Amino acid sequence: MSGIDPILNLLQQDCRLSPSELAARLQLDESEVRRRLEGWEADGTILGYQAVLDRDRAGATSVVALIEVKISPEREGGFDRVAQRLARFDQVRNCHLISGDYDLAVTVEGRDLREVAQFVAEKLSTIQGVLSTATHFRLKTYKENNLLVDDPVENGRLPVSP
Repeated sequence: MSGIDPILNLLQQDCRLSPSELAARLQLDESEVRRRLEGWEADGTILGYQAVLDRDRAGATSVVALIEVKISPEREGGFDRVAQRLARFDQVRNCHLISGDYDLAVTVEGRDLREVAQFVAEKLSTIQGVLSTATHFRLKTYKENNLLVDDPVENGRLPVSP
């Protein structure tokens, strides 16, 4: 990714790398790597460290939905205030301003379909400025955060059935 520091690139690939491992891979001084990491954590460049899970293997039974949201921009705040209000709900995993027919792409997680539907009906759609929504439920994940999930391709060949 152009423009992103090589230390940050490596951390995105594997957040378990220690400062000494990062320094060795990039031929940098370990104390410099530690100083930069601490600075990025302090200024909010690094928001956190997370593992990317295969939800099926991890036993996740919750439902994930991508909800497109059309909102009316506010005079002084544009889309920001509505998006920030929406992002504060515990059910919201991601919230992005997007181009196209809708303004926001929101990822929501609930125990089941009913809980996601209740969130849309009782919380999301009642926010002042929300004009409409379109909900899409995640059925299967093939790639998550640059990692292939349950990749059936071996030796560069796809399985063939008779």
